[in-house]
Formats: sequence, C-alpha cells, structure tokens
Amino acid sequence: MIEILCENLTQDQAETYGLVLDAYGLTYSIRRSGSVWELWVDEAIHGRAIELIDQYIDENPHISLHDTQETETYQRTFTGIWASLILMACSIAVNMSGSVDKVVREYGASAYYILNGEIYRTVTALMLHASYPHLAGNMAGIAIFGTAVCNITGAGVGWLMILLTGILGNLANAVLYRYGHVSIGASTAVFGAVGILAAYQLSRKVKIAGQRMKAWLPLAGGLALLGLLGSSKHSDLTAHLFGFIAGICLGLLYALYLCYLLEKRHQIYCMGAIIGIVVLSWYRMLFPAKS
Repeated sequence: MIEILCENLTQDQAETYGLVLDAYGLTYSIRRSGSVWELWVDEAIHGRAIELIDQYIDENPHISLHDTQETETYQRTFTGIWASLILMACSIAVNMSGSVDKVVREYGASAYYILNGEIYRTVTALMLHASYPHLAGNMAGIAIFGTAVCNITGAGVGWLMILLTGILGNLANAVLYRYGHVSIGASTAVFGAVGILAAYQLSRKVKIAGQRMKAWLPLAGGLALLGLLGSSKHSDLTAHLFGFIAGICLGLLYALYLCYLLEKRHQIYCMGAIIGIVVLSWYRMLFPAKS
C-alpha cells in the first residue's frame, strides 16, 4: 500500500527528492494535484524515505522543509483584460439603448430598493458607469488588480471573490445610507480586489520570522491607494471602503483556509456561479416579460 511522502511541492522539488530516493534504490511515484506535486512511496519504506529527505535538506541548508510545504503557486492568467472588456461592452450596450437614466434607476445600487429586497442591484450596479472616463478608470483597475488576484487564486475563485466584495460593499453601503442614495460603477469591486491582495500579502509575511513588523505594509499600501484613487470628486468613498474591507475579510479567509490553487474543475464551478449570479441579476432586462 502506498502513502504520501511529501505534498505541495513544485515540479523541480518533487523531481529532486525523487532523485534522492533513486540514489538509495527506493521506488516512488510523482503525482500532480492541481498546480502542485506530490511524492508517494510504499508504506514499508515511508520512514526510511523521510529520513533520507531530511538528511538531504540538512546537507543543503538553502532548502528547508517549511519552504517546500509552503511553496506559493501561481496560475498565470490575463482574465482581467477580458473582464474589463465585458465592462466596456456592457456600458456601450446601455448607452446604445438610449435609456441610460432608466437603466440606472432600475439597476443602480439604490439604498432604498436594495433594503426592500432588490438585492440584484448590488450586482448590476457594478456594470454601470456614469461616463467613459469613469469606465476607463475601472477597466484599468479591474485589468490590473483583478489579474493580480487571479494569478494567486485562479480565475474562477478570484473573480467569484472579487464579485462578492462588490456585492458586499454595495450592500453595506445601502445599510449605511438606508435611502436617498444611488451609486454605480465597478470601483467597489476594484477596491475589493485591492483588499484581497493586501490581506493575502499580510498573511504571508506574518508567517515569516523577521517580517512580522513589515506584514502591515501591504494593508497600509491598500489604504493609501484607497485614499488616493477612491476619494476623488463624485466617487462613492464609503462604497469603496466597504469593498476594501470585504476584500480584506475574503482575502484572509482564502489565505488561512485555502492558500493553494484549487483544481481546474473547482475553478470552473466558481466561474459557473459567477455567470449564474450575473445572469439572474440582469434577468428582467435580458428576458423582459411579454405583454
């Protein structure tokens, strides 16, 4: 019966450890699990294999078992560009409809209507913009910060988290204002992505000896960015702040309980959830009732 010897390895680490076992005539197998690699051996030689790996690490101090098991893995993706293009397409479609004001009234993040059950507005408002400069700024933010998040988490998980920060930010903003307030734009989700990145980096640095005092720098940087970009004239600072806070919460949850890329099928499930949420939110506009 075989059992796992090492997990969460890079391909190079798995192959290196395999060579160590080869040198002593021990059989093993290397398996890929999502974006990481695992080393498996027969249970009869498991103890001996562990000793050899530990010995190898002791003789090569630049390599540590902790580093091996905590290796950060990334999935290179450019989905932020596609997301920004979707925002542009949605804005163009709304402008071409000739009823921009009506769409904003029916799908903007109105505090009053959100608190009276029209939760879909927390989603649809993220895809509406007051002007092309407003749109361009959010497209740039989504492309940069959204891509950075997805490089860490994978596209499906990353965009689901970013969407949730936008939803939670708009919902919290509605609770704050209660009535007489309407906001639109993807910037709540953009700052949610900034919060996710800040929280993730904070959690990584806290675990490293000698870096704990610096661990708060990413959070401070995120707050500085919020102050610099999120408090301009006509911007909804509280929505941005709530999106940022939601991002910090989700980023910490991810770093504490996942901290590795989920397999492709889970990424697809998350992407399906995103599509479902967006389609259901726009349902009335996409499928108008026949009179």
